[in-house]
Amino acid sequence: MNATTDSAAPRAFPPWLIVLAGGLVMGAALGVRHSQGIFLVPITMAHEWSRESFALAIAVQNLVWGLAQPFTGMIADRYGSGRVIVGGLVLYAAGLVLMAQATTPVTFTLSAGVCIGVALSGTSFGVVYGALSRIFPPERRAWALGVSGAIGGLGQFLLVPATQTMISGLGWAGALVALAFACALLLPCALPLREPATTASAPGQPAQQSLRAALREAFGHRGFWLLNLGFLACGFQLAFIATHLPAYLSDQGLSANHAVAGLATIALANVAGIYCCGHLGGLYRRKYLLSGLYLIRAAAMALFVLLPLSPASLYLFCAVMGFLWLGTVPLTNGLLAQIFGVRYLTTLFGFVFLGHQLGSFLGVWLGGALFDATGSYGLIWTIGIALGVISAVLHYPVDDRELVRAAAAA
Repeated sequence: MNATTDSAAPRAFPPWLIVLAGGLVMGAALGVRHSQGIFLVPITMAHEWSRESFALAIAVQNLVWGLAQPFTGMIADRYGSGRVIVGGLVLYAAGLVLMAQATTPVTFTLSAGVCIGVALSGTSFGVVYGALSRIFPPERRAWALGVSGAIGGLGQFLLVPATQTMISGLGWAGALVALAFACALLLPCALPLREPATTASAPGQPAQQSLRAALREAFGHRGFWLLNLGFLACGFQLAFIATHLPAYLSDQGLSANHAVAGLATIALANVAGIYCCGHLGGLYRRKYLLSGLYLIRAAAMALFVLLPLSPASLYLFCAVMGFLWLGTVPLTNGLLAQIFGVRYLTTLFGFVFLGHQLGSFLGVWLGGALFDATGSYGLIWTIGIALGVISAVLHYPVDDRELVRAAAAA
């Protein structure tokens, strides 16, 4: 029996518009998040807070995002992604406005951490990639994920200099309100990503399989836990760099313009990286691609901190890291779809993404805490490098064979 999804029925929107809508939503959600490091210095100076206070709020955001993602995924799997995206965009806009009005670390953590953390779970790749994986057939899935991710990466690239320009012209509080308005303008993008409620299973999956049975199956799969642990390194590295790189560069004597250009370089290289990783995932075994990706990341980070810092070395590092930035996401999502099918893909990715966000929490918070304790980011760079090597080792033995279920075979 075929799934009651958009892939099984004629679409009211052309494929290019569906992919574009998904990319715009992800670009805004991840672009605003990618730009948050630019706010660290002006916000902490305006309120006379420590860097740890800012870092803790962003760390809570990452942790809440991860904790909320499985439940957001369950709602999307049951009722469709369109409604979840609408709610996420509204909550994102509200969180940004509340950030601008926060006057204490507690209220800042509630707005930037809790509110936006939940919003990200409804507007980022977990929900969007889940929708695209069900809307598009398997032979076009890698293309859809790659192109949509590339559009999202382009949005990240454009938002970094745009955010710096808004801060210069409107102040940091005015820039947050302007970003909230931009999120509200994207509400129509939820329409092409609407899905009817899924009442049956995808081809090859037992019609009677419940969510509980699907979770029991995944939690009993060794590869599912290896993906969880490996994804932790990704979150640790990305969240630390996105949040603390501007401050690290400032400490090393480079200007804020260099930091903005570095983050923009990451976002621009990410456009090509996501598309290439998504495309390669349809040609080669994804687990081997993931292992190689983490090894290259670890090497890039090691060279960056060991070699003398200059604008040239900064931009080279950002280009390499950017190319590998979110390439892990379509590969990990595709690996889950390959093993478990697409029926509960958004929910399963949500649980794997929880490992990613636990790493993000540690990367952001430890970055601030260890800097305040030691006056240096040296130790946190070393931890990020070591985690990259460990993650490469963890992905190699993942059993990526498609599960064959007795009911489906019958």
